[in-house]
Amino acid sequence: MDILAILAAHGIDVPQEKQDGLKTAVSEEVNKITHKIEAERDGYKESLETAQNTLDEFKDVDVKDLQSKVGTLTKTLKTKETEYRAKLAEMEFNTVLDGAISASKAKNSKALKALLDVKKLKASKNQAEDIRSAIEAVKAENDFLFESAEPIRNPVRETSKEQPAGLTKELFAKMGYADRLKLKKTDPEKYKEMRGN
Repeated sequence: MDILAILAAHGIDVPQEKQDGLKTAVSEEVNKITHKIEAERDGYKESLETAQNTLDEFKDVDVKDLQSKVGTLTKTLKTKETEYRAKLAEMEFNTVLDGAISASKAKNSKALKALLDVKKLKASKNQAEDIRSAIEAVKAENDFLFESAEPIRNPVRETSKEQPAGLTKELFAKMGYADRLKLKKTDPEKYKEMRGN
């Protein structure tokens, strides 16, 4: 499964520098899910073997009683299968949701999830597209929750290279850290005087 191809098919482009991290995260999540599913599968196999062994013990038992026990075991197995399918659907949904949140560049995934109607999205027939649309709607109303692609509006100005002539305490107070450090190195006495030491 290529997560980048899946996301691209749903209109989600992942920046080049984040692709490896996303692939690793998805791979780890898939491995966790796979191990969990395999463990559950093995548990169901063991349950089935136990059920088979139980049935074998009732070979010489009354047929009606046996049918009742078989019916009970069959219902139990169906219930377990339903639970298993529900858990699998939940894991698949969470994988799609987490991938979409990651691709959206949300600053806080928990805050974003709190603003999504998760129940409605789980019930959706087209989960990936509906999740993406829901995230876009949240982004339109709460853009502060997402990383911005805009450049910084107030970049730090360049500090002066020369010490002002006739340095006063007012000018010293306005000096940046780099200028103060330079003054301390070039004229330690003046620096102490300006600091009031």
